[in-house]
Amino acid sequence: MQNAAAEAPDFFARHRTLLEKAVSAAASREHWTPYPESPSKSVYGEDAAPLGEASFKEQIGRPFDLPGHPGEGRVAPEEQSPYGFPLGISYPRLTPDAAVAAARKAVGAWRAAGPDTRAGVAAEILARLNAASFEIAHAVQHTTGQAFVMAFQAGGPHAQDRGLEAVAYAWAAQKAQPAAARWSKPQRKGGALVMDKKFTPVGRGVSLLVACNTFPTWNGYPGLFASLVTGNPVLVKPHPGAVLPLALTVRVARETLAEAGFDPDLVLLVTEAPGGRDAATLALHPDVRIVDFTGSTEFGDWLEENARQAAVYTEKAGLNTVVLDSTDDYRGLLGNLAFSLSLYSGQMCTTPQNLLIPREGITTDQGPRTADEFAADLAAALDKLLGDPARAAGTLGAIVNDGVRGRLKEAAEVGRTVRPSTPVEHPEYPRADVRTPLVARLDAESDREVFTREWFGPVSFVIGTDSTRHSLQMLRETVRAHGALTAAVHSTDEEVLAAAEEAALDAGVHLSENLTGQVFVNQSSAFSDFHGSAANPAAGATLSDAAFVTGRFAVLQSRRPVAVAAEENA
Repeated sequence: MQNAAAEAPDFFARHRTLLEKAVSAAASREHWTPYPESPSKSVYGEDAAPLGEASFKEQIGRPFDLPGHPGEGRVAPEEQSPYGFPLGISYPRLTPDAAVAAARKAVGAWRAAGPDTRAGVAAEILARLNAASFEIAHAVQHTTGQAFVMAFQAGGPHAQDRGLEAVAYAWAAQKAQPAAARWSKPQRKGGALVMDKKFTPVGRGVSLLVACNTFPTWNGYPGLFASLVTGNPVLVKPHPGAVLPLALTVRVARETLAEAGFDPDLVLLVTEAPGGRDAATLALHPDVRIVDFTGSTEFGDWLEENARQAAVYTEKAGLNTVVLDSTDDYRGLLGNLAFSLSLYSGQMCTTPQNLLIPREGITTDQGPRTADEFAADLAAALDKLLGDPARAAGTLGAIVNDGVRGRLKEAAEVGRTVRPSTPVEHPEYPRADVRTPLVARLDAESDREVFTREWFGPVSFVIGTDSTRHSLQMLRETVRAHGALTAAVHSTDEEVLAAAEEAALDAGVHLSENLTGQVFVNQSSAFSDFHGSAANPAAGATLSDAAFVTGRFAVLQSRRPVAVAAEENA
C-alpha cells in the first residue's frame, strides 16, 4: 500500500488552501463555508439534481454494493421511508469481531502517512460527498422524514461543513507539535548531549460511530472525520432506520482511500437489523478505543458508564428552554418561535420544549400579554405558518417513527392543550404522516414531572412561572439536572439579559438572545457556532472544539543520540 500511495494523487496539495481557510475560520468564528447550501442549478449544475434523484431511485429495491467490503451475507431490507414506501435495500453483513479485525489490519500505512496526507484525503472525500449532495439528500429525506430542501442542506452541505470543521481541528491539533527536533544540552565538561527526536501522532485505535435516525450525516460526519484524520480506522454503525445516507458516505470514503493508495477497510459499514446488539458489543470491544454516539439518553449514559476502555463522545437529549421576559418585536418573536417548533416537526435535538413565562405575563410592543394570552398567540402564529398544506409539508417533513407518534398521543393528555397536533396532507406523498406541533399549557409548580422529561418531537409546553427571576432559576436548575442542547431568552432589559447569560453559564448551555428574524435557536452554523456541551448532561462533547479531537490520538516520540564530530571534541 505504501508504494501505491507514493504514486497516488496528492490530495493534500489539492486541498491545502481549503484546509488553511477552514482552520482560520474556526479560529475567527466568522461566517465561512466552501459548500453552497442552495440546491440550485446555477450552483451545482443543470444535471446534478436529476442525476442525484435517478441514482437514488435506481438503488431502491436492490442490494447496496460496496466493492471489496469484507463480510458474509446480507442484512435484510428494513428501511421504510416516512413518506410511505419501503426502500427495500439490503446491505453487507459484517460481524463485530470481523469488523474490528479488518479495521486493525488497515491502519499501518495510514498512520505512517502523517497528518497532512490524512487531512488531504479527508478533504477529497468531502469534496466528492459534496458532488453527491443530491443523491444523499434523497437518501436523507426518505430515511429521516426531513423535507427535501432541509434534507439537502442539513444532510449535505451543512453536514459537510461540520465534517470539514472536524478535519480542521484534527489537522491543526496534530500539527501543533513539530515532527522532529534536535535536542542539545550543554555540559560542564566535554561536548553537549545531542539527540535527534521524532514526534508522531498515533491514533488511539479502532473508532466506532453509532449514528442516529434523524440526522445521520450531520451528527455522524464530525466523529467520522475527526477519527479518520487522527489516524484511526472507523466502523460506521448506522441506525437501522437510516442506513442509506451513511452507506453512500462509506462507499465514497472507501473509493477515495483506495485511489489514494490506502486500504479502504479504514472505513467499514456495520449494519444490523432492528433490535440487534452490535453497537453495545462493539462499544465494549477492547480494541475499540473511540466511540461517537448520537441518540437516546439511556444508551448514551450506558456508553459513558460502561465503555471504559474508550474515549466516548455523546450527544443525547435534554430540556431545551426559552425564557420569555419582554420584547419590542412580539410579532417577530412569535413567528420565529413558531418556525422553530415546526421545523422538521420538532424532531431535532435542539427544538425548544419548555417555554417559561411569568403567569402574569410579559411586556411587548403590542401591549402586555399574560401567559395564557401568549400561549393563544403562539397557537395562532402556528396556524398562520402552517395554514397552507404545501408550505406546511415543506416545513414539517414527516414523522420519523412510532416513538414520536406515541409521545404526541401521550402529550395530548397532559396539562391543557392550547393547540392540538393535527394531520397535514402531503401534496406529493399521500401516505406520509405529517403532523403539526402540539402546544400545551403547564404550570411550574404542579407539572414539574411532565416538563422535566424530554418529549422528542412536535411537543412544546408554555409553562407559567412566578416571575422572570423564577424562570431563570428554573432554567439553571432543570438544565443542570437534565441537560439541554439550546437555551434562549427574550428581553428588552439588559439586566435580565445579563442574568440570563449568567444562568446559562451556570447551567452549561449555549444561549441565544432575542431571536426574531431568520436565525433560529435550533439551527447552528459550522465554524462559528458550537453545538452541544459537555458542561451539562445532554452531551459529552462539543461540535467542534479542540477537546473533540485531542482525545483521539497520542503523540509518541522516538529519540537517538547524535554522534559528536571529532573536531568538536578536540
